[in-house]
Amino acid sequence: MDTIFAVSSGQPPAAIALLRISGPNAVAAAEALAGTLPPPRRAGLRALRDPADGGLLDRALLLWFPGPHTATGEDLVELHLHGGRAVVRAVEGCLARQPGLRPAEAGEFTRRALANGRLDLSEAEGLGDLLMAETEAQRRAALATAEGAVRRQVESWQDRLLMLAAQVEAMLDHADEDDVADDIGALQDVRSGCEALGAELAEVLATPPVERLRDGIRVVLAGPPNSGKSTLLNALADREAAIVSPIAGTTRDRIEAAVVRNGIAWRLTDTAGLAERTDDPIERIGIARAEEAMRSADLLLWLADEPAPAIEGVEVLALHPRADLPGRAEVPSGRIGLSVAQGWGIAELWAEMERRARGLLPREDMLALNRRQRDLLRDAADALGDAAMHHDPLLLAEELRRARAAFDRVTGRADVEGVLDALFGRFCIGK
Repeated sequence: MDTIFAVSSGQPPAAIALLRISGPNAVAAAEALAGTLPPPRRAGLRALRDPADGGLLDRALLLWFPGPHTATGEDLVELHLHGGRAVVRAVEGCLARQPGLRPAEAGEFTRRALANGRLDLSEAEGLGDLLMAETEAQRRAALATAEGAVRRQVESWQDRLLMLAAQVEAMLDHADEDDVADDIGALQDVRSGCEALGAELAEVLATPPVERLRDGIRVVLAGPPNSGKSTLLNALADREAAIVSPIAGTTRDRIEAAVVRNGIAWRLTDTAGLAERTDDPIERIGIARAEEAMRSADLLLWLADEPAPAIEGVEVLALHPRADLPGRAEVPSGRIGLSVAQGWGIAELWAEMERRARGLLPREDMLALNRRQRDLLRDAADALGDAAMHHDPLLLAEELRRARAAFDRVTGRADVEGVLDALFGRFCIGK
């Protein structure tokens, strides 16, 4: 196996650059640069020199950790370099010239940690979210997952499932015995256990997804042309994110703005005006995209005077824009009056959006599951639901095996490459 190295503290320049080396030749590589090493897990100041000519590269703090009790499960060396680009480039060049060493690919340190049992797949996903966290709520949820919250809960479910499976296997092993009443009672107990576990999974799956916490609550502004959508988007984003014009149809495609306010991440989307009929093909495409955005929203801000549409799974907040104009001073019941020009209603709107966010985001005491984990747990819940309907122990046992396979994939090593490729495709550091 190759020994890999990479800067794990972010791209230089910086005051300090932390360069990690992991693999069977990590210690030898460090000795080639630094000579004698300090004792394990003890920091030591060393002059790093080019093995080819003895030229001084840097004076760095060096630590090394013998495997398997390291972040990757392998021998691991940390070089705390001065964080200039030239310094890092020079040290990386010397390492690359040593036999058996190469730069790490994105996510490769985490891949090795998974392969060596230092963390599971759900913890790796939590680590990726932790590196990208921008709000306190994101940090807390990601840290809980990285520290094994999902793994521990899934292991608890797996233990219960294993007990149910053991009961079924015992029934199959003694299928030729004559005590039919006992078999029927035992089978009913297993079916009840499957139903209870499936109901618990369904309850967890009904909680808000972690993507809203990580990516932001999707807020879509919709209404007819010239209803003030772009003006409101700019006011909420506190910047000129969209073009504002009295000409109808200025916005023809979706315009997104990311906002973090009071610890909540929002993704605001301005859309094309919803005209009933138009001969402009570009405007028709914009309207179709606006309708698609409305269906995928978490919260819809409706700026039309007509009643707000009812969209399954989407919360709707009806507004009364341009309340400063003649004839619009009276705010209809159930709506929030707004005048961006006068600064009316913006604070009230934010307050109502934040109130609704409490029901759209996972609470701190909830299990924060991402889409991959939810899909697998839904598969497990479906299998348990099917198992609860079976009166044949053989069919019931097969459904329990299907549920166990889904649980295993939540934290196990199946599909690791695809998951990590998607995970580390979100950022370039954190190898």
